[in-house]
Amino acid sequence: MTRAPELIGDTWFGTENRAISITDFKGRFLLLDFWTLCCVNCHHVLAELRPIEEKFKDVLTVVGVHSPKFEHEKLPESVAAAIDRHEIHHPVLNDPNMTTWQAYGVRAWPTLVLVDPTGEITATFSGEGHAHAIEALLDKLVPEFEATGELTRGAGIYKAPAPSSLALKQPGKIVAVPANYQQFLGGAELLVSNSGAHNLVGLTAANLTKPTITIGQGLRGSDDGSFESASFAEPYGAVFLDSQLASQVGAHLLVADTANHLIRAINLETKTVFTIAGTGEQWMQADATSGPALEVNISTPWDIELLDGYLLIAMAGEHRIWKYDLQNKTLGIFAGTTNEGLVDGDLAQAWFAQPSALVQSKINPGKIWIIDAETSALRAAEGGKISSQIGKGLFDFGHVDGPAGQALLQHPLGVLELPDGNLLIADTYNRAIRKYSPATNQVTTIARDLSEPSDLELVETATGPKLAIVETAANRITLLAIEPGALVQGAAMRTTRPALDVLAGNLTIDVTFSAPPGQKLDDRYGPSTFLVVSSTPKELLLEGAGNSTELSRPVVLNPAITEGVLHIAAKGASCDESELGAQCHIHQQDWGIPIKVSATGLSVLELVLSGSKGQ
Repeated sequence: MTRAPELIGDTWFGTENRAISITDFKGRFLLLDFWTLCCVNCHHVLAELRPIEEKFKDVLTVVGVHSPKFEHEKLPESVAAAIDRHEIHHPVLNDPNMTTWQAYGVRAWPTLVLVDPTGEITATFSGEGHAHAIEALLDKLVPEFEATGELTRGAGIYKAPAPSSLALKQPGKIVAVPANYQQFLGGAELLVSNSGAHNLVGLTAANLTKPTITIGQGLRGSDDGSFESASFAEPYGAVFLDSQLASQVGAHLLVADTANHLIRAINLETKTVFTIAGTGEQWMQADATSGPALEVNISTPWDIELLDGYLLIAMAGEHRIWKYDLQNKTLGIFAGTTNEGLVDGDLAQAWFAQPSALVQSKINPGKIWIIDAETSALRAAEGGKISSQIGKGLFDFGHVDGPAGQALLQHPLGVLELPDGNLLIADTYNRAIRKYSPATNQVTTIARDLSEPSDLELVETATGPKLAIVETAANRITLLAIEPGALVQGAAMRTTRPALDVLAGNLTIDVTFSAPPGQKLDDRYGPSTFLVVSSTPKELLLEGAGNSTELSRPVVLNPAITEGVLHIAAKGASCDESELGAQCHIHQQDWGIPIKVSATGLSVLELVLSGSKGQ
């Protein structure tokens, strides 16, 4: 066993600003959730943990340790907005210098560390799908520690902030309402995905604070039904259908119901909401990727767009773009591999990293503009190929204008094509609106000092067309004039996550996976584990790239390359030991680990998918 290191950071949330020590949790189980606000996999874990927090609320405290990837994420106000957006009801420590991250030996987001009531680390879990393992472990350990008198039951230390009375709460996306549909939405010219309030609201350009209509009861849920009774969970992208498609689908509006892992349809005439794609279960590795839409799992659909009878879905949760056949009501893959990164080429071979915005070009019909948030990239799908206009990769970002090949963004989330063919980008973490000109291949900045702009739309006003900008962290929609772009030469930055020192030449990658209490490895349909190893640049690995069922892999590093990123994806399957009514689960994690060659580096890279330390 290993003693849990101290919790070090600059700001505590949910404790009324009280700094908490590791000793404050003596007598209780402590589950540390290492996350960062941009990470969609971390969002999944938040949902997985809610039932566990409720079941063990008198013996367990969950503490989020926010260890940032992007510069913007270091700010306490950015963390506060994310806590509000995702309804995090446990204490959170901001760890801007990744001090606590390093003390606990964390390698990737999300990582969970369970500490027992005596302050010893008892288990580590990386990635998603571990809720049942944590629950099984607590079911086993709680009575053991209670029997020894080392467990004290009672309330936790969390203190909830005062609720907001604003009409908008962490709005995420915005779309213009077609003129022929405005009558059904109380005259609204804009439809806003009010993501933090789990509903959609209609607004006019003349009054951006008072909704003309609300769709959804405003509570997290997935109920179909009337506008008043239906529910959503953090909805984002939406698209209106023309009259022909509306007749075919039986709805006028489609919505990416992001945290529910569903696509919802809305009939404006009957004022009803129904589900057209997804099961409500999150897609995991080995799940089906095609078939009847209501029978296929999907994962965190962030935005949607129409293309030639299909609905394209930016599936941020597993780094691909899917397609929904509007006529046949089936799902399939449009582009991507589930590998996370910035790789162009054929649709089936391209890599994405949390695609978060899709817009079909009106200038070049059939061309889809794509915002790839985690690589801070603007990309395009055209002619069966994916290309990148702006973006360097997973760890490079900044605010740099000029030629597109040299320009840098910071975790953008929205894009809009103007009538002249220029693109405007909601450069979220730079708090800016950027303009990209395909004609000149230049990037400029047209607005700054916004509050996490996550989407934008063109709207007519009494004084002419303006931009309606979603300022997510400020809970508002702001109108701005379309200004000429100016050049900004800010800093080019890299993720401050420390690189791992490794020895040149031979390196062994060793992933630990063990089944949770009461379960066994699930090999009913073949090997229970799976490992994929690749690198950026590709030339970093001379040997060892590829797939295998073994979780240990020797690789050979190229001596000519001293820095790079190892991409490691692992999967483990477990099943109840009892065959009767057995519950089976998939555990999965993707590690993107920056490395640099050092004379004192590691020769073995040890990673934990699921297991206990010190055993």
